[in-house]
Amino acid sequence: MDVLRQDWRHVPGVVADDDGLRVAATGRSIVRQDGSGGQPDPPLDLAGTHLVAPGDVSLSASFADVTADATLAVYDSPPVVADEFRLEPAGVRLTFRGDDLGIAVFDGSPPDDATDPRPVVDEHVTIDDPEAEFSVRRSGDLLEVVDDGETVFSAPLGGVLGSGELWLGLSSDEGTFRVGSFTATAPAGDSLSAAGPAWAGAEASPDGLQALAARSRPDFVVGAAVALGPLASDPRYADEFVGDFGALTLENAMKPQAISPRRGEYLFDEADALLDLAEDHGMAVHGHTIAFSEAMPRWMRELPSDTEQERRSSADALLDYVTTVVTHFRGRLDSLDVVNEPFDVDQGTELQQNVWYRVFGPTYPVVVSRAVHDADPDVRQFVNENGADVPGPRQDALLRLALDTNERGGFVDGVGLQAHVYDLGTDAISADDLAETFDAFDHAGLLVRISENDVTDDEGQDAQAEQYATVLTACFRSEACVSYTTWGVDDRYDWFVDDEGRPQQGHDLLFDDGAPTPAYDALRTVLTG
Repeated sequence: MDVLRQDWRHVPGVVADDDGLRVAATGRSIVRQDGSGGQPDPPLDLAGTHLVAPGDVSLSASFADVTADATLAVYDSPPVVADEFRLEPAGVRLTFRGDDLGIAVFDGSPPDDATDPRPVVDEHVTIDDPEAEFSVRRSGDLLEVVDDGETVFSAPLGGVLGSGELWLGLSSDEGTFRVGSFTATAPAGDSLSAAGPAWAGAEASPDGLQALAARSRPDFVVGAAVALGPLASDPRYADEFVGDFGALTLENAMKPQAISPRRGEYLFDEADALLDLAEDHGMAVHGHTIAFSEAMPRWMRELPSDTEQERRSSADALLDYVTTVVTHFRGRLDSLDVVNEPFDVDQGTELQQNVWYRVFGPTYPVVVSRAVHDADPDVRQFVNENGADVPGPRQDALLRLALDTNERGGFVDGVGLQAHVYDLGTDAISADDLAETFDAFDHAGLLVRISENDVTDDEGQDAQAEQYATVLTACFRSEACVSYTTWGVDDRYDWFVDDEGRPQQGHDLLFDDGAPTPAYDALRTVLTG
């Protein structure tokens, strides 16, 4: 099988031409909430082609014109990419730097440090010809690497590619290279085929959550935040999302660190793939996000603002970013978070003094809103915030911010209330508080989205289901509340970092490893009642 001729269209940094594939460094990384760190996030071919090879298999390739480094990654599933870290799946990465070949093997086990996954094998060998053909082979229990006809690595690690699927990535840390040949073969009697993304076979259910909602409120949207990896690789996840939901929020693919990791360079590939999926299935799309204190690439986070001249130059860079991104998606987004989580992280009412604040001052939401409107006057604009779901000072501050922004020439249509319930003892949201909240924003002429609802099951699934039902019931009853979105789909991909830095799986969503939870059944009851 000629892997070069497969679908590589939505892979950041990879371009197909008559000479094969040309690969350039993207600079993608995932930073922590405080802006520190920078875990590498090299791309895989998610929306295009992966290989199905349940038996023995060999992948052979040759690289040329390597200016710095060149990497081939072969995984048995895509990584799980969370807000602040990436869980490395089982697989192997081969990296060429001059005459050095680095071989890194991951077994897919959760790391001790979520932001610093360590391979079970990390070896380096010296090679004679960096442009010679090399191969990765799974042969029974053996994992082998062959370079220029010589076996340079062999170990009983065939199980790291044991899922029967091969997900492929081409990337560079610092330079460019060309892939002149890339083939896959299987011994006689073993099958080998190419496959597209899992969502291709998914269909909307006539009894899904969106369909049920539309029977009573045709204009009401039930959505979920999603990632490309599970949609591409997990048929159950794809069926859950496409079957039940009518709107897609880009969980991470539209955040600045994903879409413009280097100043003046843009990687729309994966976000475009998600929008293509939504359009193919008649879904609305909510963009997330423009101005945000987190998930910023270093170039954006470190823009200077000490002098007037620096602020003018930095303002040009930020406005160029806003215009480029919104213009690219013009006509494809139903709504957009123009400002995300503007207030301090301690549930106060002061604006975070992020780069947007330092460059434009406390009225930066006005500048962003106007720039968004100039690029796409039809997209509905929202200010999205946590901890403002119940009446109180933080909610009052959010209401004032939205109204003040519009009084100063902005175009904010409404607010997003995240409705994260991490602890039912402190975060529970009552029906009365929600009714009062929706009335307050409605009287101010603002729309409301429940934008990121998730609920812990620490007090049991019945309590979790009751809280989910309370939020949706209040939203569905209020004309001001135009959409309801959960922050994720399936607990299988719901991960967070504990106090020791270790990844832990959450249990906050409507599905758990492909099975509906009582919370899902509770939402169905709300929409049918």
